Amino acid sequence: MRSGRFPGPGGPAGTVPTQGVPLKEVIDDGFLRRYREFLDAEDTAFDELEHAVEEGDREHYELDLATWKDTVVRRVAFLERHEVIRPAAVSTPA
Repeated sequence: MRSGRFPGPGGPAGTVPTQGVPLKEVIDDGFLRRYREFLDAEDTAFDELEHAVEEGDREHYELDLATWKDTVVRRVAFLERHEVIRPAAVSTPA
C-alpha cells in the first residue's frame, strides 16, 4: 500500500486517498498498549452506565454517563495527539 491508499469495500475501485503521518511512525507496541487501556476503561465505564440504566438509578446514571463521556474524550484526545485522527472542529452557533 505504498500509494497511500487502502482497498475499500469494492476492492481497488473503492480506494480512498489518505493524508497525514504514516501510521507505521506512530503505532508501536506502546501505542497499542495505551490505546487498549483507553478501550478497556471505556468498556468498563459503559458497563457501569448500562447497569445504572437497567436499575433505573438516575443518580448513578448521571455520574456514570459523565465518566463514560470523559473516557471517550480522553481516547479521542490520545488519537489526536498521535495524529491518527484530525482534531475535531469546534463549531459556534450562528
